[in-house]
Amino acid sequence: MLRATFIGSPYVGVFARATDDYVFVRPDLDDDLVASVADELGVTAVETTLGGSSTVGALAVGNENGLLVSSRVRDTERDRIDEATDLPIHALPGRINAAGNVVLANDEGAYVHPDLSRTAVQTVQEALDVPVTRGTIGDVQTVGTAAVATGDGVLCHPKATDEELDAVEDALGVRADVGTINYGGPLVGSGLVATDAGYVVGEETTGPELGRIEEALGYLD
Repeated sequence: MLRATFIGSPYVGVFARATDDYVFVRPDLDDDLVASVADELGVTAVETTLGGSSTVGALAVGNENGLLVSSRVRDTERDRIDEATDLPIHALPGRINAAGNVVLANDEGAYVHPDLSRTAVQTVQEALDVPVTRGTIGDVQTVGTAAVATGDGVLCHPKATDEELDAVEDALGVRADVGTINYGGPLVGSGLVATDAGYVVGEETTGPELGRIEEALGYLD
C-alpha cells in the first residue's frame, strides 16, 4: 500500500490508471514518486497526457487485452503509448468518451455508463475483449469514478445497492463490496489506483478505509 498525493491532490485515481502490466500516469510527477507507484503496483510506468490533459485516470481504462482512451487522444500520445506498451489502443466514440470515468473493467468483464451508445459498447467489447454490461453504482452513472476493480474484487461507492453489487459481480466475475477513500469520499475511483499486486490511495485515506479496500480487493489472505 502506498498513500500519496499527485501535485498536491489526494485524488490519485483522476491522474493515473493501471492495468496489471502498466500504470498510465500524468507526466509531471516527481521521478521518485512515479517509481514508487510503479513498484507498489508491480507494473511499468508510462508517463503521458491524453488529449493534452493530465487527467489520465479519467480518460483511460484497460486490461490485459487492450487500452481504451478518450477519442480526444492525440497522435503523439498514441505513439508514445504504442512505443511503451504492447496494448492495442482504441478510442471511445461518442459524446460520453472519458473512458476511465465511464468504464469499469477487469480481465473478465466491463460494466459501463448506462447511456453509452451501442457503437460505444461495441468498441468497449472490442478493445477489452470482454462482455459488457450497462449499469449504475450508487445511482452514479460514471461507474469508473464510483468503483475500482481488480482480478480479485471490486470496491464500490458506499451507497451501492445490493442489486448494483450483484450486477457488478456478475459483470466482472469477482466479489464486490463498498467503501470510501480520503476520509469519507464516496467516489472511490477518484482516489484509488489498484492492481492484483498492490494499490495506491489518496494520502487522506484513513486506517479503517484501508481495511475496507484491502478486504474488498482481495489483499487479505
